[in-house]
Amino acid sequence: MALIIPLRGTTPKIGKDCFLATNATIIGDVTIGNECSIWFNTVLRGDVNTITIGDRVNIQDGTVLHTLYQKSTIEIGNDVSIGHNVTIHGAKIHDLALIGMGAIVMDDAIVGEGALVAAGSVVLSRTVIGPNELWGGAPAKFIKMVEPEKAREMNQKIARNYLMYSKWYDEPLSDDIQNPKI
Repeated sequence: MALIIPLRGTTPKIGKDCFLATNATIIGDVTIGNECSIWFNTVLRGDVNTITIGDRVNIQDGTVLHTLYQKSTIEIGNDVSIGHNVTIHGAKIHDLALIGMGAIVMDDAIVGEGALVAAGSVVLSRTVIGPNELWGGAPAKFIKMVEPEKAREMNQKIARNYLMYSKWYDEPLSDDIQNPKI
């Protein structure tokens, strides 16, 4: 079972049909929408400010979400995919965005609807990434526009796939796994 820690009078709120990996940690002022998946070794640390996550968001293994005390919050829209080992610190991520593996998105950055942040990128504080833009690099810079329908299709597919993957963890173990023949 995930580690869910009430803090400073606030208990995390978890929507319906969410998957929380057994070693995910969710602390304080965190609200998670419906049909989300929070994967292994992920930390959602709402100890100093608010983290709000929409519906059908997948936050993959090793990701850390945090904010600045009394300064920044995190807002993540619907159908967003956050790749493995991402750090988001006080940023706003709009619907249908994708944040690639190992990316860092800093305080007061905005990632527009359907935008993509390439793996390993560093999105500096106060950067504004427009809708359907692809950004990459360290520091991240505009690369090209992405066709809105292609971005929507790809990001919704990833969100649906992660919802499907999360359901695998609801399945009972087979008899061979429960009682291995050694």
